[in-house]
Amino acid sequence: MQTEYLKTLQVVAQVGSFSNAATELCVTQSAISQRIKFLEEHYGHQLLDRSGPLPVLTDAGKLVVSRGNQILTIEAGLLNDLKQIVGRPRLSICCTPTFGAVFMPQVIRQFVLKNIMDCDLKCMSHSFDQALKAIQQNEFDLAVIEHCNHLDISGFELKKLPDDEMLFVSSPDFGLPDSDLDIQQLLQHTLITRKSCCSSRVLLEANLSKAGYSTENFKRIIIMDDFRLIIDTVFNRAGFAFISKSLVEEYLEKGLLHKHHVHSFIHHRNRTVIVNKRKLGESSLSCFLDCILVLFEKETDLKPVPVPA
Repeated sequence: MQTEYLKTLQVVAQVGSFSNAATELCVTQSAISQRIKFLEEHYGHQLLDRSGPLPVLTDAGKLVVSRGNQILTIEAGLLNDLKQIVGRPRLSICCTPTFGAVFMPQVIRQFVLKNIMDCDLKCMSHSFDQALKAIQQNEFDLAVIEHCNHLDISGFELKKLPDDEMLFVSSPDFGLPDSDLDIQQLLQHTLITRKSCCSSRVLLEANLSKAGYSTENFKRIIIMDDFRLIIDTVFNRAGFAFISKSLVEEYLEKGLLHKHHVHSFIHHRNRTVIVNKRKLGESSLSCFLDCILVLFEKETDLKPVPVPA
């Protein structure tokens, strides 16, 4: 049996639907259904309860996911060990979408210019929880993630990057005042947002909850999974968005979008580099990490993040 089938069950359980899992794994929804069906026939048990609005793991499904995680970790360790006997070094990097869109091209360029060794590079983009799980399972050597909560992760070297500022943005012609807002001023309009597992959405929902609201209180919600599409839709006055300032910096500087803060809302999220300690001695990984840190060193004095005991 291919281990990607176990990974598929794990992702379906995490993201809550076959369609979201298909997006996360870059396959069709039909492929997700076929993989789950194969697993259920292979193990002779129903693994997902589909009677409700969202698929939920059965007891058998929870057992398969638990043991499957162990199998996936072993396989990832095997792949890492195999890298050591391959002639050309390989480096696996993971990042969350905002970092990937804004900063990763610059980091890779500097890495290519500085890296004197031939090195195969794999760079993937995942949501923050998927990226965290992937590096814990040794699928990647290094990950850069934006996140809302403190990271409780042992066995890894953590370095804090500057916080990622989050803004509400709208078109100048949309009608919102170019100033701080009360949440009631936004609720009467259309919210353009990413899927629920993204940290920007998590932070937005946490802010709303503290104020006694939810995303259901907006006039309308439009969910999109492409930053450029979100920005263009906001620019065309179809709604407003809660988005990283780094993604809309140029629009703000040119006056093409207005930025807004909401009273009492948290407008920043953490950004952290997670490094597999077993890989710290490898020159290609050290070079890549240096390229990330140099990119941000003018903004802050980077220090290792303390890990809870």
